[in-house]
Amino acid sequence: MSRKNRIDRAALARTLTIVRPHLRGQRTLMAGGIVALLFEVAFRVLEPWPVKFVVDAVTAQLGADVPGAARAGVGLLVACGAAVVVIVGLRALSNYLATVAFALAGSRIATKLRAAVFAHIQSLSSGYHARSRRGDLVQRLVGDVGKLQDVAVTAGLPLLANVITLLVMAIVMAVLDPLLACVVVLAAGAFALSSRGSAQAITQASRKTRRGEGELANIAQESLGAIDVVHAYGLEEEIGRGFAGSNQRTLAEGVRAKRLAAGLERRTDVIVGVATALVLAGGGWRVLAGGMTPGDLVIFLTYLKTAMKPLRDLAKYTGRIARATASGERVADVLDEPVEIGDDEMSRRFPAVRGQVELRRVRFGHDPDTPTLMDIDLTVPAGQRIAVVGPSGAGKSTLSRLLPRLIDPDRGAVLLDGLDIRRITLTSLRAHIALVPQDTVLFSGTIRDNIRQGRLDATEEEVEEAARAANAHDFIAVLPHAYDTPVGERGGTLSGGQRQRIAIARALLRDASVVVLDEATTGLDPAAAARVLEAIDRLTAGRTTLAITHDATMALASDRVVWMEDGRIVLDGTPEQLLAEPSGRFAAWVEAQLDGAQVGA
Repeated sequence: MSRKNRIDRAALARTLTIVRPHLRGQRTLMAGGIVALLFEVAFRVLEPWPVKFVVDAVTAQLGADVPGAARAGVGLLVACGAAVVVIVGLRALSNYLATVAFALAGSRIATKLRAAVFAHIQSLSSGYHARSRRGDLVQRLVGDVGKLQDVAVTAGLPLLANVITLLVMAIVMAVLDPLLACVVVLAAGAFALSSRGSAQAITQASRKTRRGEGELANIAQESLGAIDVVHAYGLEEEIGRGFAGSNQRTLAEGVRAKRLAAGLERRTDVIVGVATALVLAGGGWRVLAGGMTPGDLVIFLTYLKTAMKPLRDLAKYTGRIARATASGERVADVLDEPVEIGDDEMSRRFPAVRGQVELRRVRFGHDPDTPTLMDIDLTVPAGQRIAVVGPSGAGKSTLSRLLPRLIDPDRGAVLLDGLDIRRITLTSLRAHIALVPQDTVLFSGTIRDNIRQGRLDATEEEVEEAARAANAHDFIAVLPHAYDTPVGERGGTLSGGQRQRIAIARALLRDASVVVLDEATTGLDPAAAARVLEAIDRLTAGRTTLAITHDATMALASDRVVWMEDGRIVLDGTPEQLLAEPSGRFAAWVEAQLDGAQVGA
């Protein structure tokens, strides 16, 4: 066996591996489909026999002159005609039942597989999502899983039926005439030689096609997600050229895959034609020699035609299965990604939290040679509000991502109430933390839906109370549908300050013991920032708060300020202590921020 064929079989086996776990629960349905399929094959085998009886009877009567034979012949013709109708009807019913059973099983399996892939993607770390491309991930989740489902029904079911038919009819033909049955064996061997390597070539072309489609999805997702920048900088033509180039490459590979599949199908047609000619000539000679009846020849030719259909279908479905294999590999690649941040056998629920946070000798870096955080030691007592300030690139935002375990330290530990957070289940840990990021994300749905994501079982009154506390109720009330107003994709129908106050309402509804703020007022005008700061005061009252900020007002209102530079904590104290600190860096920073705010106003 060639190395190419081994690679193709390995790819197919890998595809089947990701589907196999989801077959549980569908075995009864699939077994019923297989039983219906076997009945369909049996009726297909029986179908030409009435024709044989009619041909033999008519042939026998051509040279006979027996009184009453015509009446008997009419009875035979009626019986055989009725038998054909019954057999064809039962075969159609069996095929219908098998198709429905396999289609239903395929849909259920695809649904489970898609849910498993989506759950796995959600469990992957932010580092993986930073490296991957969203458009391609969506293409794998929707398009590639859908391709597997489609092929299972449109190719797998007919292929299974035809292979069974080929085996059964080959046995029947061997019983009827072993010599002519050898023609079927030779045709199958010729097909195997003809298709050698074709499946692997089609898989390679299909793999490139699916990769190209993923690239197209990426370009479309990126450009549409930043359409304002595209318009503002006149990038339509440049991005359009990139899309057109990728589109053309995808087209070329798609055409190549179809050309290879079409070539295999046409070669198979020639093989089937040659086999039919050999049987027709050899069978005619056998009838003339008295070795078989004309009815035997008819049934043999019918069986040959039916038995050759699997060869045609093998050629036709090879391309589809190859394309499904390429899609299956792309899905398998996602499922093979390890879950870097998750629960283990030592993790346990943490039902009650006071809120003391501690970082011990924490070191982290996307690149080990250039760490973002270096040996951070920090203790935040329960209920204390701490502001983390410093120049850009100091590692402040990285620090904020450690506590909800969006990332894990390379060295050291993060503790909550004295317990390493890696020993707390993710669900339990994150239930005690409210995160308000700089880039506020709202999901498709209504304003009420987005606020309630803080706590899904919240009542209408609790949602409205959280909105009032976040200074969001007044602007929500004047919207066309108030709390039932759709927010648009990523909250694009609202201003930055409105989105941020909805995010704060969501965090308030969570009622968490620990609050993490990452530049919650960045990009807001002074009036919007003032309303957001009022909401933050309510959110953080009595809660342990870690606020990453460039806002001097927020820093001065905190219980404690930490100044970071180059991944290290340089200063740590109350705002008053840092203002009096000899180097004057914090005092200079406060003055610069306040002056900038006054200029902005």
